[in-house]
Amino acid sequence: MKVLLIDVNYKYSSTGKIVHDLYQSLTQDGHEAAVCYGRGPKITEHNVFKFGLDIETYFHALMTRITGWTGYFSFFSTKRLLKFIDEFNPDVVHIHELHAYFVNIKPVIEYLKGKNIKIVLTLHCEFMYTGKCGYANDCEKWKTICFKCPQLHAYPASWIFDYTRKMYKEKKALFQDYENLIVVTPSKWLLERVNQSFLQKHPNLVVHNGIDTNQVFYPRDTNALKTEYCINDEKIVLAVAPDLMNERKGGAWVLKLADRMKSYRIKFLMVGVDDKELQHGDNVILIGRISDQNILAQYYSLADVFLICSKKENFPTTCLEALACGTPVVGFDTGGTKETTPDEYGAFCEYGDIQALQKNVENFLFKVEKQSLKCREFAMENYSPSAMYCNYKEKY
Repeated sequence: MKVLLIDVNYKYSSTGKIVHDLYQSLTQDGHEAAVCYGRGPKITEHNVFKFGLDIETYFHALMTRITGWTGYFSFFSTKRLLKFIDEFNPDVVHIHELHAYFVNIKPVIEYLKGKNIKIVLTLHCEFMYTGKCGYANDCEKWKTICFKCPQLHAYPASWIFDYTRKMYKEKKALFQDYENLIVVTPSKWLLERVNQSFLQKHPNLVVHNGIDTNQVFYPRDTNALKTEYCINDEKIVLAVAPDLMNERKGGAWVLKLADRMKSYRIKFLMVGVDDKELQHGDNVILIGRISDQNILAQYYSLADVFLICSKKENFPTTCLEALACGTPVVGFDTGGTKETTPDEYGAFCEYGDIQALQKNVENFLFKVEKQSLKCREFAMENYSPSAMYCNYKEKY
């Protein structure tokens, strides 16, 4: 069996790590696999191809802002991708993310449709059934047709023009008569949304994301970090996101909670904050983005609680990574976040309820004994690369 995986990244970012793990599993299982990705460092591995041209990606991002169209300005990168597909001649193409200014969506889907190539389409957000939005939030126009987008200036941003109606219609037309297509979502929350969209007629199912629970995300020695941050007997609350202070990622809520808990012997570590001038209390430590996953695993292992305050998530891998390192999860019940963690290893409350959030954090810090081993066992059983691969292999 020949399987081609397509994503914006490879090895890095949540989806890039998923694609890497699937590629490794397919290869080890005796299948011929390949990866095509659009952004990030060029990686030299067998059948791994970065087709995206960086200069064209920047051009694409600029033109999206100017014109309002997204997924239309990567002509040469898309040609490179289609040439690779033609030469590799896959039995199955597994598509992950196609947004982020690196590919023209229409010619890719039309090519696959014309060749009658089977597609597994994994949705890591809502982009593929909306006019442009990664997360529609409270807007429900995508159920019928997008227009007058209330998130016009949100990613992928348009400065002036709104072509969401036309982009919505084009996506719908691309997929409506595609017979060899299976839609996969990592969470039940997103599957329910899919079943209210124009993708509802296609076979669909939930496959949870997997992470490397053996070589990367496992409990680590944390003495070096304790020395670095002068941690003695303080409790540690950790928040992690690539751009934590982005409104959707909820860094502002972490700062609010830290301010409310200044009298406690707690340190809040915020990973993914590049603005060192950001005002914060003495109980907050700002840390830039960490790309080394082994170092990140040390932070997860150090924490007594992992805190996620995102406005909307699908099935956040940070929660899975924290559990695999033996750390319980507390956060807002938005999107599919709550689905990542059973009640005994986490607690979630309504978005914006800071009082309930504080109560849940206090409970896991001071009243409930940290069950590191059980957290890890749950993650290994449910979120290992092998568990994810077995589910996908059946669909391939």
